[in-house]
This record gives sequence, C-alpha cells and structure tokens, in this order.
Amino acid sequence: MTQITKAVFPVAGFGTRFLPATKAMPKELLPIIDKPIVQYAVEEAIAAGITELIFVTGRNKRAVGDHFDANIELEQALLAKGKPELRDMVRNIVPEGVSCIFVRQPEPLGLGHAVLCAAPAVGDNPFAVLLADDLMRGDRLPTQEMVAAFARTPRTLLAVSEVPQADVSKYGILSPGAALPDGLIAVDGIVEKPDASAAPSNMASFGRYVFTPEVFHILRTLKPGAGGEIQLADAIDQLARSGKVAAMLNPAKRYDCGDKFGYLTAIVDFALRSPEFSEQFKALLHDRLQALEAASPAG
Repeated sequence: MTQITKAVFPVAGFGTRFLPATKAMPKELLPIIDKPIVQYAVEEAIAAGITELIFVTGRNKRAVGDHFDANIELEQALLAKGKPELRDMVRNIVPEGVSCIFVRQPEPLGLGHAVLCAAPAVGDNPFAVLLADDLMRGDRLPTQEMVAAFARTPRTLLAVSEVPQADVSKYGILSPGAALPDGLIAVDGIVEKPDASAAPSNMASFGRYVFTPEVFHILRTLKPGAGGEIQLADAIDQLARSGKVAAMLNPAKRYDCGDKFGYLTAIVDFALRSPEFSEQFKALLHDRLQALEAASPAG
C-alpha cells in the first residue's frame, strides 16, 4: 500500500481578477465568512492523511505563511481576555503532527513550473496538488478519495467534472478512454483550454491532482505552452499518452473562487449552511428579494 503524505499548494499567483483587494493581500486569504479559502484546501488535505504541506509562494505572499504559523502574542492576548476557545482555534489551524514547508517560485512561469519548484521538498515520493481557488464542499471530498485510489493502484489521478460546452475553453479538457475499476476513467490525453469546436469532450480537470515523482522529469524538459508558460496540463498529457493517467469524477460541490461570481456563490452557500448565520441569512435574503420585487416596475 502506497500512502501519500505530501501535498503541494501553488499560491504564488498575483490574483489579478480580485484587484485592488489582492494588491496587498494574497487571494488565497480571501475569506469565506471567517476562514480563508486556502485553509479549506489545507483541511481537505489533512483529512486525507497528508502530514507535510508544501506551499509554493511568490513575492508578497508572506501572509500565507503567517496564517499557518504560530502567533504566540495573539494566543496570549486571547487567553488574557478569557477567550480560550479562540486561542485553541488559532493554535490548531495546523494540528500537531502536520508540518509546513514554504518554497519560493522566483517568477510566475506557470502552474507546471510552480509544481516543479516543489520537487526538492517532495523528493522521490508521490504527492497531491491542491489549488486553493477550487473550493470543495460535501460529505465526500476529492483528495481523500484520490489518495485512497492511489493506494490501491499507484498512478497519476485527476479530479474531473462535466462542464457546459460553452465553458470548455476555460479548462483542461480530457480525451477520455476506457472505464477502469473503482469507477475511474482512463485518460488518453488532455488539451489546455481548447476551442469548443475542437474539444475532445466536455470533461474538465479541476484543481485536485495526485502525481508520482515522474511528473518532475517531464516538467524539467517541457517547453513553454499556452500563454508562454510551463503548463501542468502538457505534462499530464505526456503521461496520459503513455497510459499512466486516470480520472475520478469529483464527488464534491466545487466553487471557482478565482472568479468573482464563483467566490460570491461560495459565500452565499456557506452562509446558508452555517450553524451560526443560516437562519439570519435566509431571512436577510428573503427581505432583500421582497424589496427588489416591490421596487421593480412590475411590482
């Protein structure tokens, strides 16, 4: 049985779609109510048995490390104010037995390059990759299921979902092969952001992956692809053409928090399911909708 204990979090991007908010704050720390989106990804990884978190950072991303580091002054201040439950919450963001490593991506050369920057920390081990922009919610989360599937049959794994034909140009799109055991699908190839008319399917790869260290050998020799960047999809395509990649249907609800409307949708859905705010939030939405209807010309 091959257990994956390392996960890579590429967090070096500029977050230009959320400017000016991300001019001084990493997009990965944008909150869903009171928890940053990157923490959801970290919690998903830890629930899957990951014990080593590898963050690939860039300039102006020190705050990501600060969030997961201890803050003794804050903990002491919370205790002094009689708030031990808040002290425990901030102390246990990274639980005991889980370690964090921070690796610098010197310049933004693409997702494939960001993953390659983690090679010294990963070593000769299989590993997961989680993109914090893809926020997952549900009783079954993809990383845990992918790690379990890898333990049964080691190979590169992708989390995938079907998307509308009009949206295929936004994603890496699979050329699917035969059905495999465990409900997996063989991947014959992957095309990064194809035209809808030329897409091999409408099955898109999202921000959850499991790799063997073989991917590093491919990334080191890749030439720049789409956008002049080292594309992770191009490395996956090479592996797929050798019959080494399988896809798993994403069992969770995915929110694209790299997109403004996707981020707003996540906030609304999480608030509606919050034990603390659910009833108040439902009442707020009801009141706002009634007010809009009353103010409309047809009202």
